[in-house]
Amino acid sequence: MTAQNSATLPTTIAVKNPVRRGTALALLGVVAFSLTFPATAWGLESFGPWSLVALRSVLAAAIAGAFLLARRVPLPAREHWAGLAVVATGVVVGFPMLTTLALTTSTTSHAAVVVGLLPLTTAALSALRTGARPSRAFWAAALAGAAVVIAFTLAQSGGALSAGDAYLFGALLVCAAGYTEGGRLARLLPGWQVIGWALVLCLPLSLAGSAVGLAHEPVHLGVHGLAGLVWAAAGSTFLGLYVWYRGMAEIGAPRASQLQLAQPLLTLVWSVALLGEHLSPAAPAAACAVLVCIAVTQRVK
Repeated sequence: MTAQNSATLPTTIAVKNPVRRGTALALLGVVAFSLTFPATAWGLESFGPWSLVALRSVLAAAIAGAFLLARRVPLPAREHWAGLAVVATGVVVGFPMLTTLALTTSTTSHAAVVVGLLPLTTAALSALRTGARPSRAFWAAALAGAAVVIAFTLAQSGGALSAGDAYLFGALLVCAAGYTEGGRLARLLPGWQVIGWALVLCLPLSLAGSAVGLAHEPVHLGVHGLAGLVWAAAGSTFLGLYVWYRGMAEIGAPRASQLQLAQPLLTLVWSVALLGEHLSPAAPAAACAVLVCIAVTQRVK
């Protein structure tokens, strides 16, 4: 190997490794998110929807606050707080609340496939927010994946939309906004600090919501309910968002968002394994089609 080649090799590896690492982190976040709806369904066995969301946020904020204190992380700069408020509104409050309300009337499998439109929504908002211009091939693959998700949703629900769909479509918009702003902030702050400060920012509201919710909603403590609450707080809200934002910062919001096309199909698997819901025979075909779309979006810019 020549001196010139040996000098350029580390540069090549340095370019490729962040992409692989970012993709792996974003995928880990998708796996964590795919368990959110089953965990929420379990949580609803013990808590009302308002209590569950508030307690989930309080526990996640406690974990995040402990990390921030242990690492002696300084307060974010003043110019970051507006973006953190968007993340908090969309990811910490809006999405959990709207999807939890939806799950009081919809099955987890139905909710999962509707929220499968989140990658396309995130990519569109990200392009508007950041000025990014993905290629036509990227958008074609993203639209094809969204079309598969929509077709699968209609097939699962018999061609009709459930009463909780309004909540789910609202959840798509607020979560996409939170993901987009969080991805931008994760380029300026470590991803775990972005979600950590967003959780801490919501803590007063979460504490008040917990007090009101527990006072007005019945509580029936059980193993499933407690396990669902703990996973929704520690796994989905903190760990999942930490690795997701870190991965998104390295590979970009549009490309990372397309990895989430696999999320509804993973959730369907968990719904069968953990909740005993019926899985349509069309699921494997839909899974293969969505995975093809993911592969295409990862290869084009």
